Amino acid sequence: MTQQRQRLLSLDILRGITIAAMIIVNNPGSWSNMYEPLDHAEWSGVTPTDFIFPFFMFIMGVSMCFSLKKYDYKLTSQSFAKVCRRGIGIYLVGIAIGLFSQLARNGAIDITHLRLTGVLARLAFCYFIVALMALTVKTKYFPPIILLILVGYAVLLLCGHGFDQTADNILSKFDLTVLGPHMYHYDAEAAFNFDPEGLLSNIPCIAHVMIGFLVGRMLMRPLSLEDKMLRLLLFGTGAMLLGYLLQYGCPLNKRVWSPTYVLMTCGSGSAMLALLTWMLDVKGKKSWSHIFHAIGVNPLFCYVLGDIYAIGFIAIKLPIHRDDGSLYNVHSAICHYVTNPLFGDGKLSSLMFSIIMLLLVWVVAEILYRKRIYIKL
Repeated sequence: MTQQRQRLLSLDILRGITIAAMIIVNNPGSWSNMYEPLDHAEWSGVTPTDFIFPFFMFIMGVSMCFSLKKYDYKLTSQSFAKVCRRGIGIYLVGIAIGLFSQLARNGAIDITHLRLTGVLARLAFCYFIVALMALTVKTKYFPPIILLILVGYAVLLLCGHGFDQTADNILSKFDLTVLGPHMYHYDAEAAFNFDPEGLLSNIPCIAHVMIGFLVGRMLMRPLSLEDKMLRLLLFGTGAMLLGYLLQYGCPLNKRVWSPTYVLMTCGSGSAMLALLTWMLDVKGKKSWSHIFHAIGVNPLFCYVLGDIYAIGFIAIKLPIHRDDGSLYNVHSAICHYVTNPLFGDGKLSSLMFSIIMLLLVWVVAEILYRKRIYIKL
């Protein structure tokens, strides 16, 4: 826990909005009753939900630029220890959540089927790689490296059936070979097993975070606020347009993290950051943003707390019987006694449960915020 350093308000708010959106889409009252924009695209194509995770990765790249400045972007024993501690720490938190989920749901831990990938695993891997690059590679080499990664990965997808939902998909084959039952929803009988946070699809994510880092470098330059906003908006618009045009040859696809998806979501993140900078810093309209600020300064903690709530609410049984004699858990009790009676047994009720989960996270985040407690790895 550390005292808050000088922060970029628009970045904190964007981070808070992103984490809040993550909590909402990850915690519906019913997975079968969701508004379409709050669900992921089944395969190719994108929904608003498909912008949430990449926004956080983009923000991580921007934030990394600020956090590594104190080391003058040089690899030293201190900077290396910092990168290792944070990267390994984030990964272990993800593993701990997986173990907690197994224990809470099944009453036992099954290491043989523990998922080794996931959202936090991807964040940890990309943070570690890009942070080391930031400390060892000159920033001027980042653009050609990004281009090489995205073009190379596009070739890999197109030549390796990466957009096919078949056993020939190179991403699936690689994950099956390396991870086996440690994949997401592994089924030994299925012809097509796929992990949306698989190993090979981490490759374009490295470029994704690198783009965020370059945006951070631009924000640190001695430019006027208006100039920074214009550059954010120009890059964002250009990247989105390029991603949209190239999708006809390389589809937008979150699950394989296609290069066009990188361009579209990084561009959107940059444009959103420009909009927030204009609203918060230029116009001074900040009153609406407090809830997101409280979440945005403790993002990892809030994300993990949301997962703990979700797991615990399903695992904890209440002394209240259903008609069939089984016990309600906390999740089903909230739906049955609160959201369904108030909002009907449908999509609105499911959304309101998500909002309740967000508010429960925010209450804790607000307490930490008021006490100036910032939990970091």
